[in-house]
Amino acid sequence: MRAVWLREFGGPEVLRVEETPDPVPGEGQVLIETAAVGITFVETQVRSGSAPMPLPELPIIPGNGVAGTVVAVGPGVDAALAGQRVASTTGGTGGYAEKVAVDASLVIPIPDGLHHRDAVGLLNDGRTALGIAQVIAPAAGEWVLIGAAASGVSSLLIQLATRAGARVIAAAGSRTKLELAQSRGAEAGVDYTQPGWAERVREVTGGLGVDVACDPAGGDIGRAAFELVREGGRFLAFGAGSGSMTVIEPEEAAGRGVTLVSMGAAFPSPEAVRELSVRALAEGAADRLRPVIGQTFPLERAADAHAAIAKRATLGKTLLIP
Repeated sequence: MRAVWLREFGGPEVLRVEETPDPVPGEGQVLIETAAVGITFVETQVRSGSAPMPLPELPIIPGNGVAGTVVAVGPGVDAALAGQRVASTTGGTGGYAEKVAVDASLVIPIPDGLHHRDAVGLLNDGRTALGIAQVIAPAAGEWVLIGAAASGVSSLLIQLATRAGARVIAAAGSRTKLELAQSRGAEAGVDYTQPGWAERVREVTGGLGVDVACDPAGGDIGRAAFELVREGGRFLAFGAGSGSMTVIEPEEAAGRGVTLVSMGAAFPSPEAVRELSVRALAEGAADRLRPVIGQTFPLERAADAHAAIAKRATLGKTLLIP
């Protein structure tokens, strides 16, 4: 099979497609022939060696989200799984490949009517958006500021917040991205690459600030988002697009009357994570949650996909198609 290998940290060009022996499913595993493979921003940070987390030992095949068809099962696995369309995480690596062996406990059947590509778009990003929506609990009439608004997670979170009756202000880095966010339900948009964007948020909310801010950017943008939360509001940081997470001291938040919401509260157990993933795919099949599949690349162009993401030139979810 073909697989994309990361053998050294560096620019996108270090990702190389190589002929690789097919994985063999072990005890409790299934072998998935992939039809769509998800790419995350964090994976581009890992590739470059700049991720705000411990880096893996190399070499690895990157990738943690796939959809496809089970083509073989290992010992101890129900043979009825063979031939089923499934989506699955991989445990962290192995996804950028034509085939991947994963624990059978990780696979989720893809509901009828849901495309492989949409299943990948919902698997990780959908469960993240659902988990965030649960813990921030947007209410009817509340102002909710959502950063990186055209990303996979945020574009789904916008849909969930507006469904709850909240009024969403999308924050992103271009007019195109803001237009996408507004097509998903955002009421207003601000370009946070432009001076005065925070003041614009205050203007939209009549000078009051927002009830909830969800920050995937970190850095100065995350700090500004926190300062836009009014007394009695909630703040959640869930990414490090700038290279570092937004860290707010509890004492500072308490002094402003702002509740800090943690991502840990959204995913209290492995069982909760799986339940959110199942829900995300079901919501997609019912057309109540629509992922944005902004661009796809063939497997051999994984480097181009990473380059596009690093340049912030993508919308929604970016996929590899083996």
